[in-house]
Amino acid sequence: MSCGNHHETPCDEVLARVYTYLDGELDQGGCGEVREHLDECGPCLREYGLEEAVKKLVNKSCGCEPAPSDLRDKVLGRIEEICGEIKATGAAEKSETSGSA
Repeated sequence: MSCGNHHETPCDEVLARVYTYLDGELDQGGCGEVREHLDECGPCLREYGLEEAVKKLVNKSCGCEPAPSDLRDKVLGRIEEICGEIKATGAAEKSETSGSA
């Protein structure tokens, strides 16, 4: 997703880090980049708000038991794989589009 405007940190990069940001797992520089982008990009801010609401709902519904660390690692690994696949697909589509112009 992209709003079409130029940002210091691209929309797809910010959205790929939304859960890491929500979980407080980004370093200070990464948090600053995400916050700055969300301040200037309405579509990403809306997506962030949706993800934040989902996270709160899941947290409320699942109680206080933390997920086992091996499960958490598997889920995060799969998310990274999917993000990589999405980026690769987007790059391929962008390449095809620019090649046919």
